[in-house]
Amino acid sequence: MAYKVKETYYTLQGEGAQTGRAAVFCRFAGCNLWSGREQDRAKAACTFCDTDFVGLDGPGGGRFADGGALADHILGVWAAAGDGSGRRYVVFTGGEPTLQLDDAVCDALHARGFEVAIETNGTRPVPAGVDWICVSPKPRSTVVQTRGDELKLVYPQPEPEVQPARFAGWAFDHFFLQPLDAPGAAQHTAAAAEYCRRHPRWRLSLQTHKLIGLP
Repeated sequence: MAYKVKETYYTLQGEGAQTGRAAVFCRFAGCNLWSGREQDRAKAACTFCDTDFVGLDGPGGGRFADGGALADHILGVWAAAGDGSGRRYVVFTGGEPTLQLDDAVCDALHARGFEVAIETNGTRPVPAGVDWICVSPKPRSTVVQTRGDELKLVYPQPEPEVQPARFAGWAFDHFFLQPLDAPGAAQHTAAAAEYCRRHPRWRLSLQTHKLIGLP
């Protein structure tokens, strides 16, 4: 199959358990919870999305004919930016990456020495070849990927299906609350921090890439 990619870039992971780790981010175009058009935002499941995932026109974006072509592209981004040392690491995101990511891509990347991670809303199963699974549940949706490495929940949200207590018993190694990046951000951060203090299973995850000006 052909893969539609909005952008591909080298940076440091800014969130969650892998914060600070060098990575290639590959953002697939498209999402199953929002069209990406502002006129549809109010009706979207995820009304607070701050990501442009529409089209193929971002840096390193394009259409890739097969898993090998996409893996070669990602390897080129890694090789051009780093010194070649360390474990190669790629994070697939979106939009919703499970709409396109498959084992053909994972196998091609493993053959090129990459560890493969995904950041997903959890509404579709993650391919078996993914090494690190981060699920970020969204309101007005049903999560089917109920196990993985980390669960990252934007907080606070009013909907009952995205309250932290619902997820505390799920099969994840790490549980993070990430303050909602919206008007009132300081209050959201304080609320998330207080929840983590009262419920130590949860840890606070800040978007450090935004704090220090990385993509």
